[in-house]
This record gives sequence, structure tokens and C-alpha cells, in this order.
Amino acid sequence: MLNLHQKQSLQQKLSPQQIQYIKLLQLPTLALEQRIKAELESNPLLEEGMEEEDDLNLDTPEAERDDAPDEKQQDDEFDWDEFLNAPDDLYGYKAAPDNEEDDREAPMPDLSSMAESLREQVGLLDFDETEELIADQIIGSIDEDGYLRRPVESILDDVMFNFGVMLTEADVERVLSRIQRLEPVGIAARDLRECLLVQLDMMPNDVDGRENAYDLVHDCYKAFTMKHFDQIQRKLGIDEYDLKEAYDLVRSLDPKPGEGDFAAQTNYITPDYTVVRDDEGFRISLNGRNAPELRVNAHYRNMWNDLSAKKKRGDKAATETKNFLKTRMESARWFINSIQQRRNTMLKVMEAIVQIQEPFFEHGAGHLRPMILKDIAEIIHMDISTVSRVVNGKYVQTEWGVFELKHFFSEGIETDTGEEVSNKEVKAALERIISDEDKTKPWSDQKLADLLAEKGYPIARRTVTKYREQANIPVARLRRQIVLA
Repeated sequence: MLNLHQKQSLQQKLSPQQIQYIKLLQLPTLALEQRIKAELESNPLLEEGMEEEDDLNLDTPEAERDDAPDEKQQDDEFDWDEFLNAPDDLYGYKAAPDNEEDDREAPMPDLSSMAESLREQVGLLDFDETEELIADQIIGSIDEDGYLRRPVESILDDVMFNFGVMLTEADVERVLSRIQRLEPVGIAARDLRECLLVQLDMMPNDVDGRENAYDLVHDCYKAFTMKHFDQIQRKLGIDEYDLKEAYDLVRSLDPKPGEGDFAAQTNYITPDYTVVRDDEGFRISLNGRNAPELRVNAHYRNMWNDLSAKKKRGDKAATETKNFLKTRMESARWFINSIQQRRNTMLKVMEAIVQIQEPFFEHGAGHLRPMILKDIAEIIHMDISTVSRVVNGKYVQTEWGVFELKHFFSEGIETDTGEEVSNKEVKAALERIISDEDKTKPWSDQKLADLLAEKGYPIARRTVTKYREQANIPVARLRRQIVLA
């Protein structure tokens, strides 16, 4: 049996302009620059620059203009005075100073990637044509951290399929071994053990501890990672002095050769804000370098006015063109308003952060206050999700360096004196305690909790474990080191 039911419900739907604003809000400065460029390319009515008064024809009364709308045409016309003549500070933002224009045009440095460097080195080897094909395939398969995680079988199949060359896995292994010994030594290793062995193999024979270090990694790798020093000494037949010498040599090696240099692009942090302290307090500014002033192209505005006159005379083509311009005009207006609203919201969030974290901006590290997203949302009277979008991926330039906005958010912990401090302060205290511990007898998490309590931070052992893991600090057994008397 088919039953019909009627249900009434309330749903909140976002307008296209609201959706556009939300998307723009979460973009960092460089991504916003690309978004603005894309909009300028797709909408011919948009262009960079400030509106000029003579473009607006403000001195001519509307009744005397040829394009003045009558009452029946009000729906087709834009309120240009409201849209184009809005004051600069309507949304709490002013354009960046002109001297930033030079920075915007500054060229980026020309940096060669690690892949290009490896290919240049390969060109100096005595490889034949087939070996060069294999080398190129290997280099193209290296991850950004410098490791080769692609199976040799896959590289073999690609070369055979793409170039019709018959190969064996031994051919690929032979070329791979040569590449691993280029600069940086250990590049294209398949795991950490292989990376360390290659670096030790390429060391001069007279390096102190080299032979024991090689045996340590080759024959006792698992015991080495677990720091079972007694087991290593028995297996290699060496004393504590030789073990420490070999151990220290292995620790001096590069675990990720090529990391940070392998990608062709360089990643720079571009601060979205700048906070400067002066005699009147803290001055907050947005990075305007990548957010130019936008306006509607004067040529299209004049065209709009001309079409209005033609439309009155019943010109069908003019009507169709004007409808097209109206769509583009609305899109331009929405985009400009969304950019302005984004700037306003971002400034409000940063002002609230500085208000709460004034001790940090005044004195630097060690003076962070507990702060969560809800605290900011309550100050600026906006939703927590809005604050989250502003904070995510944004950076601020301060007197003490560049910080991600997330750095200023942390839960609070009450000290034994009743004072509430940021958990980041507790984490810093924990790291200091661990750095000062006896490396031959590292402290357990329970002992660390007891020491923190003595310093006025009464937290549970499981909380210490959580903070230690967040800081990528290993357990006590793995922090143990060999210290000779």
C-alpha cells in the first residue's frame, strides 16, 4: 500500500555569495592570489585598481544623465554610487601601501631540483643507453624525502613496456646501486638500513669506528633500533668504547638525504598578518601584497550605460547583451564583496587573538595563555566554524618570528597554585626535563609526571605519555645512550 505523508521542516540554505565567502575565507594568502587571478581571467568586468571619481560621474545629477533609469527600470539597474563609491574602511580594511608593489614583482630565485642534479651526475657516468633509461626511471620514482619505495619489478616493467628493452632485475639493481652513491650519498635507498649502509660503505676506510658501525647496521640492525647494547656487544665481540664509537658514527649519518631538496618547487611561508608593537599598542595589518584592490572595468560600465539607452528603443541585441553583462556584473559585485568581507573577518579574528595573547606578543615564548576557538568566537560574535576557517593554514609575522595561528590555541591546565596555564607551557617543561635527564638511565613516564608535579604541574602519567608522543620523544628504553666513564 502506498501512503503519502506531508512533513514540514526548517532548512538553512546558503546563498551562492555566502558559499563563495566561506571558500575564500579558508584560503591562505598565496592561494587567495591564485583565486583572484582566476576570477580576473574568467570575468572581463573585473580588473585591478582603485575607482577614480571621474569614472563615477558623481557631480552630474542623476536626472541629467542620459542613462538615468526611470522607475520601471529600477530592477535592471545597479546602484553604482553604493557599489562603486563605498568608502575604503567600510569593511575595516585599507589597501596595502604602494611600496609593497615592488615586492609583488620581485622575481623568485631559480633553483635546480635534486632530480635535475642527479640526472647531471648520471650524465658523467659510463652508462650505456639502456642504463640511462633505467636511471631516468629510478630518479623519476624517488619520493620527496629521498627514498625509493617503488618496487624494482615495477621499474623493470615500465622500461621494458615503454622502450621495448629486455632487462633483468639485476640490471636495475646495478644501476640503482650506482645512483645511491651519487650526491647526496644514500639517495634512492629503499629503507633506512640500506641508506645507512650505503653511507658507511662510501666512507674512507680510515674513519674511526667505520668497520664496527657497518657490522652494527648490517648484522645487528634490530638490536640497534631497540638499543639492546649488551646483545650487540656480545654478537660483535666489542667493548663498550668501540660500541659507543660505532653508535655515534651511525647517529651522525643523514637518515633522509635529499629531503627538502628533491621537489622542484620551494615552499615559503607567506605571513597573512603582521603584528607590530608601537607606542599606541599593537598594530595589526593584513598582507595586502597578494590581494589587490578590485573594481569594475570602466569600459564595460560605459557599455552598460549605452545599452540601457538602446534597450529603451527596443533593440533586441542590446537587451541580450545587457542581460549577459548583468550576470557578469552580479558576479563581480559578489566577488568584490566577498573579498572585503573576508578581510574584515580575518582582522576581527586576529584582533581577538592579540587581545587574549597580549603577554605573548609583549614578551614572547613562555607567555602563552590557554585559548580555544570558542573564546575567539565569543569575542567576535561569530560561529566557531568561521574562526576555524580563518585559523587553518594562516600565519602571522610577529616580533618573535613567524607563527601559525594554531600555535596560539591550547587547552588550559591548572597548576598547584590554582593558576591556569597553557598545556604548551607544560609540554615545554617536559621537554626540558627530558633533555636534562641522565642518558644512561632515562626516566619513565611516571617519574616524569612526578618531576612535573614538583615544578607545579600536577598531571597524570597518561597525560605525560600523550605529550611525549606528540613531541615525537621515544620511550625511556629508546632514549638510552652509551656514556663512557
